[in-house]
Amino acid sequence: MSEALAPRSRHPLALLHDPASVRERCGAILRAVESNVSEHFTIDRSRLPALADRVAALTLQRFPDLRIPYHSRWRHFEAGGVDRRAELEALLAGRSAADAARARIDLTVVSVLLDAGAGPAWRYKEAATGQTFMRSEGLGVASFRAFVDGAFSADAGDPLRVDAAALEKIDAGALRAIFQASPSNPLVGLEGRAALLARLGATLRLATAGSTLAARPALLFDRLGEGGTRAQVSAAEVLGEVLRTLGPIWTSGSRVQGLPAGDVWPHRWAGAGVGGVGSGAALAGVAQDPTTGGWVPFHKLSQWLSYSLLEPLQWAGMTVTDLDALTGLPEYRNGGLLLDGGVIVPRNPRDLARTWKPQDDFIVEWRALTVALLDELAALVRQRLHKTAAELPLACILEGGTWAAGRQIALELRDGGAPPLKIESDGTVF
Repeated sequence: MSEALAPRSRHPLALLHDPASVRERCGAILRAVESNVSEHFTIDRSRLPALADRVAALTLQRFPDLRIPYHSRWRHFEAGGVDRRAELEALLAGRSAADAARARIDLTVVSVLLDAGAGPAWRYKEAATGQTFMRSEGLGVASFRAFVDGAFSADAGDPLRVDAAALEKIDAGALRAIFQASPSNPLVGLEGRAALLARLGATLRLATAGSTLAARPALLFDRLGEGGTRAQVSAAEVLGEVLRTLGPIWTSGSRVQGLPAGDVWPHRWAGAGVGGVGSGAALAGVAQDPTTGGWVPFHKLSQWLSYSLLEPLQWAGMTVTDLDALTGLPEYRNGGLLLDGGVIVPRNPRDLARTWKPQDDFIVEWRALTVALLDELAALVRQRLHKTAAELPLACILEGGTWAAGRQIALELRDGGAPPLKIESDGTVF
C-alpha cells in the first residue's frame, strides 16, 4: 500500500468538519432568531427578492452567457484582465500531469491562506503589468508573483513549489516585502499571516515525517487522489482532507476536546442541552455529538480553499461531485450583502459601529444567518436566471454573484466600500 493510501482513523472532530454540520447548526441559529429570542438580530425576508434581483442582474452583467466559473482564488489570478494561469501553464510545460497539479495546488493553498482582510488603505502594484490592485485581488496577484518568483520554494532549481522549509523561514518582514507593505501602505495582519505560514510549514513537515512524500501543500493532492488510484472525490471529502491535514495551523480559533478546531465558535443555540430555545424544537435535525455539541463550525478559509481546489483537481483529471455540499462563505461581502440589503437586521444599529471579536455572539449569529440565508438567496437567483441547482451550483452563485454584489452595495453605501461592521482580525479568519 502506498503512503498516500495508508488508512487514517476518523478524526475526533469529524462532525465539526462536515459541511452538513455547518449548514444544520447555522440553520438552528436562523430558526432561533426567527423565534424572536435573539437580542442582536431580526430577519426581514421581504427584502430577499430585491437582493435576488440585484444578484441576478449583476451575474448577467458579468457573465452574459451564464457560463460562470467557480468562486475561487483562481478568479483573483485573472485580476485586471490578465490570464496569469496561462503564464503559469507555460512555465509548467514539460512537467508530468501530476507534477503540474502539485504546483497548482501549492500555489492555491499558500495564496488562499494569505487571503484575509487586507484593510482599506493597502495597495499592490504589479511590476509585470503596471496595474495596481487592492483587497483580495491585490493579495491574489501579489501571492501569485511571489510564487512564480520562488518565494515559497526551498529548491533553487524549482521555484514553482511551496516547501515546508521555506515556509518556516518566512517572517513578517518577508511578507512586508512580498506585499509592498509599509507605514504609508499598511496591510492588516502581517504578523498573523507570517505565523500562519510558519505553522503550515511545521504541520506539513510533521505530516510527512517518516515518509517519502514531500512536505508540500500538494500533499492534499496525493491524499485525495490516493496515490493516483482514485479519480473521483466529493466536495465534502475535499473539505475534510483540508481540515484534517491543515487543522493544526488554526491556533487563533477555538479548541474543542483540546484540539485546534479553527473557525468554530460556541453558541447556545448550536446544540441540544446547551441553552437552546425552549425544549429544543428549534434544533430539530441538527447533527449532534456529546463532545462537539454547542459549537458552530464555519471554516470560512478552509471552505474558500476547498472551492479554490476544485478546478486544480479537475484540471488534473479528477471528478469532483456534490459541489453544493459546501456552504456559502460567512464573511464581509456575503454577510455584508445581507446586512446592507436589509435582510439581516440589527436590533441596535449602533452595534454596527462597534469593533467585535470573532467569538462574540453578535458575530457568530451574523455569520450563521449568512450561511443559512445564502441558500435561500441562491434558490431565488436560480429562479430569475432559469437555472437548476445542478446547472448553477452555489460555487457559481457566489462568483456570479453574491460576493460581487456585496462589494457593489458596500461601495454604494460607504466611501471605499468598507464592510458594514468591524471585526478584530489577525488575518487568519476574515
